[in-house]
Amino acid sequence: MIELKDVSKTFTLHNQGSAVIEVLSGVSLSVAPGECVALTGASGAGKSTLMRMIYGNYMAQSGAIRIGDVDLVQAEPRDVIGLRRQTLGYVSQFLRVVPRVPTRDVVAEPLRALGVPAETALARSEALLSQLNIPQRLWSLSPTTFSGGEQQRVNIARGFAHAYPAMLLDEPTASLDAANREVVLALIEEAKARGAAIIGIFHDENARARVCDREIDVARFTPGMAA
Repeated sequence: MIELKDVSKTFTLHNQGSAVIEVLSGVSLSVAPGECVALTGASGAGKSTLMRMIYGNYMAQSGAIRIGDVDLVQAEPRDVIGLRRQTLGYVSQFLRVVPRVPTRDVVAEPLRALGVPAETALARSEALLSQLNIPQRLWSLSPTTFSGGEQQRVNIARGFAHAYPAMLLDEPTASLDAANREVVLALIEEAKARGAAIIGIFHDENARARVCDREIDVARFTPGMAA
């Protein structure tokens, strides 16, 4: 479901004489349906950069990044948008939403974008918000007013609203209390059971051991760090 072949990434520092920094080189990996793979490695190894490349936020210099039958390295912008809408979900560490939009609508938005009827989308939204212990009195408010932990849970609810065939999870259990951590891990397990291919960054070793089938050390693809 997710396959990378010989992917490389460089950054050009235009404010430092256009110096070129090679960040990742020769990245090759694959993730099957129903499998969860953890990206590991020291800070600076390129874990977050690799996740952003797989989502299409960063352009690879070479190689192929295939999600299903779409190669993100070659894809047109409209194809990337379509892939994100239907196939590839991304739970980042930060909630980015339009101000003043009610929380229940924020979570329902991925389903509404796919043409799911409003009543069905909102019912799914409210079920997830309840599951993630967001009080009902907050559902009509914008999540921009919420605490950091509440915003994280709204972000997770939105990420799991649609049954994406492929998912990227960036520290989904960070800063969560034990009860909500358990809910998130259960959601990941449910996604795996329905066949989602998942790549995640989990600094929580216990969470990683529970939901991940294997680990990939990104440092081996980082020039100057692999040794």
